[in-house]
Amino acid sequence: MDDGIEVRGFTMDDYDEVMSLWERCDAERKPKGRDAREAVERQLGLGTAIYLVAEDGGRIVGTVFATHDGRRGWINRLVVDQDRRRRGIGTMLVREAERRLDAAGIDITAVHVWEWNAASIATFGSLGYERAPECIYMSRRKGPDV
Repeated sequence: MDDGIEVRGFTMDDYDEVMSLWERCDAERKPKGRDAREAVERQLGLGTAIYLVAEDGGRIVGTVFATHDGRRGWINRLVVDQDRRRRGIGTMLVREAERRLDAAGIDITAVHVWEWNAASIATFGSLGYERAPECIYMSRRKGPDV
């Protein structure tokens, strides 16, 4: 476990630093769509967003964005700075998101992981998430930025 890490709620003051972290880590992001400042601010206002950051000495080194629909929780945007990986920061973020989802009465927490993302598959597998091979993810999007 990485000492000195504080996990706290994301605020809009964190937005630029989080976007910079995601860019440095080559994480998927849609800055003109669902990850635009206005979109993130709207998401926070819905009351179903649990957006967290991991901070070390005032510097954001990790994020997890979780949401729920009242029945099922979703873990999204688990990103840890590349030079800080494999130190327990991702685990800290996921466990805190799960704790907050549990407190909201959510009994199922799920995550979507791209097939090519072996590191995420291993991370979530080690945290007790099971692959559901019978499930096919389908989506309809209003455009490429959403």
